[in-house]
Amino acid sequence: MGTIRLRTEIPGPRSRELLERRARYVPQGVSCATPVFVERAEGAVLEDVDGNVFIDFAGGIAVLNAGHCPPQVVEAVREQAGRFLHTCFMVVGYGSYVDLAEALAEAAPGPTPKKVMFVNSGAEAVENGVKIARKATGRQAVVCFDDAFHGRTLLTMTLTSHLMPYKDGFGPFAPEVYRFPYAYCYRCAYGRSYPGCGLYCLRAFEDALEDRVGGRNVAALVVEPVQGEGGFIVPPPGYLRGLKEICEKYGIVFVADEVQTGFGRTGKLFAVEHEGIEPDLLLVAKSIAAGLPLAGVIGKAEIMDAVHRGGLGGTYGGNPLACAAGLKVLEMMREPGFLVRARQVGERLEGFCRGLQARYELVGDVRALGAMVAVELVKDRQTKEPAVAETAAVVRYAYEHGLILLKAGRYGNVLRFLPPLVITDDQLDEAFGVIEQALCNVTAAGGTGC
Repeated sequence: MGTIRLRTEIPGPRSRELLERRARYVPQGVSCATPVFVERAEGAVLEDVDGNVFIDFAGGIAVLNAGHCPPQVVEAVREQAGRFLHTCFMVVGYGSYVDLAEALAEAAPGPTPKKVMFVNSGAEAVENGVKIARKATGRQAVVCFDDAFHGRTLLTMTLTSHLMPYKDGFGPFAPEVYRFPYAYCYRCAYGRSYPGCGLYCLRAFEDALEDRVGGRNVAALVVEPVQGEGGFIVPPPGYLRGLKEICEKYGIVFVADEVQTGFGRTGKLFAVEHEGIEPDLLLVAKSIAAGLPLAGVIGKAEIMDAVHRGGLGGTYGGNPLACAAGLKVLEMMREPGFLVRARQVGERLEGFCRGLQARYELVGDVRALGAMVAVELVKDRQTKEPAVAETAAVVRYAYEHGLILLKAGRYGNVLRFLPPLVITDDQLDEAFGVIEQALCNVTAAGGTGC
């Protein structure tokens, strides 16, 4: 499959037909960022039902770090499907669950012995992480952060920060959840600037924690090493380590939500490795199985074993097809060069975005850790007024010209880039051209010229 090739207007006639049927049979609450329907996909490109070929900078929302349809994953799933599809691991076990648990326990950062349980989704991983922490500590309170996203179930929706579209009208929410400002340096909650602030946000967090909750009452602190839906907010060096030290001081379980940051996205297998942190619990999902539904909790064995027999599980958790895929994905990511390529992709993405920032006043901030890269668009660099309509216009221009893009952030004014890590340099260059032209058009429409 080649790179961008558009045979029809976007959406094409077959996609328009499917959009009409979707409107008739699928509730409006299930949104879709791009008005096309995929027919096939490979590597970093996908083809829609009208024969239009797009470069994918969304990656199924960080699910496809290993690319669309890696041949070895497809073959592993095909082989497993020919043997058995399901037994429920809690009824009759199978070796691939144990094999993947062992592989992830050994791959997780830190020397402490680990154990692993599997579920279906990132939200389930978060739910189970909190359950385990509460059981292990005998405490109830859970701490989370502004701009966080942890899922759409009752507890995870409560942990999720933004009202729209995730929480509006869906209350009441789960009790004993407490939220604090994150280290969002571009929009610092305390009006300070890094590095002169000396990580003031850590001191403010501990003071507020003790005042509002009491550290001795907290079971778990749940944190994304880089906030995903919040707009790829990368905390400054030392922040995560400071949070971990506060957790150790009060006996709080440090839970790293690596659902979006894990499996090579930041240039390391897990993002916490950049800070040399060993989480108490590490939550995984998304790119773990190249698109099959699989998620898990990797945790220190002593904490994981605090839960009584039968207290953890789920009918489909660790499905044999997903485990077969997960083993192949992990094998791919352990190959020499995979993480090196992830860092190279990140360097090219960040370099391109820094260039945009130098050329376009619209680009207020560039944030990056490995290949997890985003730009925040603002109407004015002094006031930092979010450029919401302009961001939506860039996303629309992109898909109309063969590039799948996503926005994110508190105000919906962040362009986030999540290409499969197997993307080629030529594909990156082609995508960069579309983004540049989209920004040029939006800037010209605003009367300032390119």
